[in-house]
Amino acid sequence: MSTHPFDEAIALAQQADGQWLGHTSPAYANMVGPFGGVMAAQVLNAVLLHPDRLGDPISLTINFCAALADGEFFVQARAARTNRSTQHWLLEVVQANQTVLTATVVTAVRRGAFNLVECKMPLVTAPADTAPPQGKVRMEWLNRYEQRFVCGGFPATWNGDDLGDSLTQMWMRDAPARPLDFASLAAMSDIFFPRIMRRRASPTPVGTVSMTVYFHTDQAALREVGTGYLLGQAQGQAFSDGFFDQTAQVWSEAGKLLVTTHQIVYFKA
Repeated sequence: MSTHPFDEAIALAQQADGQWLGHTSPAYANMVGPFGGVMAAQVLNAVLLHPDRLGDPISLTINFCAALADGEFFVQARAARTNRSTQHWLLEVVQANQTVLTATVVTAVRRGAFNLVECKMPLVTAPADTAPPQGKVRMEWLNRYEQRFVCGGFPATWNGDDLGDSLTQMWMRDAPARPLDFASLAAMSDIFFPRIMRRRASPTPVGTVSMTVYFHTDQAALREVGTGYLLGQAQGQAFSDGFFDQTAQVWSEAGKLLVTTHQIVYFKA
């Protein structure tokens, strides 16, 4: 059994009533509650572990209704409909008899068909030529990832200046290194710090409201990545009346597009 902190964090135990019992992990603690990406992975894991699952994930949408407190919680997962090649799941995370997260997952059996990727990986410095992170950081979950910023790192000074754009490009992987799978890929889809902080260089209170992850890969391709680096790119699109959206893409080091993701985030000006 794996003792990697990520596997411990997303572990679920099936209950007699069909629910899954999980626990928050101090290794992935955020400023308030756990890192949202690890919660996305826990929710997805309830589907990945389910004996009735058909195929692999192609999409995950998770809605953060309230902050999750430290301790145990239950994940309810139900296949709402199963077709010949797709399966539609409804999920709910309950803590102290209150709903804190809702989610939908679509799994599918991929079939050989027309393949084309318009979203190409940008030309950037190789991981070995990109400076590694220095020292530990305040939020514990960030210590679970190696992040090498190509551009658009954390602002050097929090002075409120407009930095011109919110683009970030970085190499990333689990720390310690861990073979990539759908759960860890879902978590790293939420690794990007909020774009408002890059745009305004100000420590702004924020919270993700909803996030969708689209998977453009299969298990064989994930095995090829192994413990290698991923290139992530994120940018905001619109900041309006207390909410902003950001979009991101994640490629393997070999240039295969693995994920596109979008989220809407609350911020307090």
